[in-house]
Amino acid sequence: MADNPKKFVFHLLQGKEFPSLSNKDNQDYLMKWSMKGRITAQAYSFDQMFQAYEKDQFVLDFFRDENVVSTLQMLSSSGKWTPVGVKAETVTATLIPCTVMSMAFFDKLYEERQIVRQSGHIKKCLDEFFGDFVASDELRQMLLNEDSDSFCVFNETDREEFLFHLFQHICLGGQVCQYEDTVDPYLDFTKQLYKDLITVQKKSETKELFITSSVFKVTAADASGTYYPSEKPHPQTFSYLIVDPLKRQVSVLYHRFGSISFDQ
Repeated sequence: MADNPKKFVFHLLQGKEFPSLSNKDNQDYLMKWSMKGRITAQAYSFDQMFQAYEKDQFVLDFFRDENVVSTLQMLSSSGKWTPVGVKAETVTATLIPCTVMSMAFFDKLYEERQIVRQSGHIKKCLDEFFGDFVASDELRQMLLNEDSDSFCVFNETDREEFLFHLFQHICLGGQVCQYEDTVDPYLDFTKQLYKDLITVQKKSETKELFITSSVFKVTAADASGTYYPSEKPHPQTFSYLIVDPLKRQVSVLYHRFGSISFDQ
């Protein structure tokens, strides 16, 4: 990646709250799903107008900014939260589509093969193992098993959406995740987290709502290799930057796969 002159400057927004991650009921769920103490969100302001085509410059500036390097939290292999502490030499920034405006997006779960029954109960199946995950129901078959009939209920375009990414991360959880029998806790948590992270505006002419946020899945590397979100890749270790170009703010959603950590 070209080493362009720095354009964006960032400052931590210390008072920014993400209620979906902090309220007691959801904290209990995060404990059950083995994500408590391993997932966090932070927010920063930035000083220049942002255009989506500048994503690589923006993300590189972010991971080289002194204010970010000294305050952006990541989880060590020993389960300790620490600032990133090093400037990136290279970054990746993958655009994640973010266009879904309604949880009706997940109505497919109740249709066709009935991954979820009308009562909200998830349809069970025989256990299958996919790496660190056990698919003991049709919901996890849909998420993990490309050869299952349930997998095709959501097409490739659906699966690219940020809302689907969040839902999948929440459903799969951490290393010692206890799965839910009903889908409602997953959907409710996903809805709250999505609402916390994205920005919605109304078109003045039509009054139609639309999402103004840009979402990027990111990694950062130095001379030794990738260090953020972790030196070891895993589907459930991730970091997303969610950029609000109007407020000039960027939220960071981070999770590192593992068992529960209490070092907050």
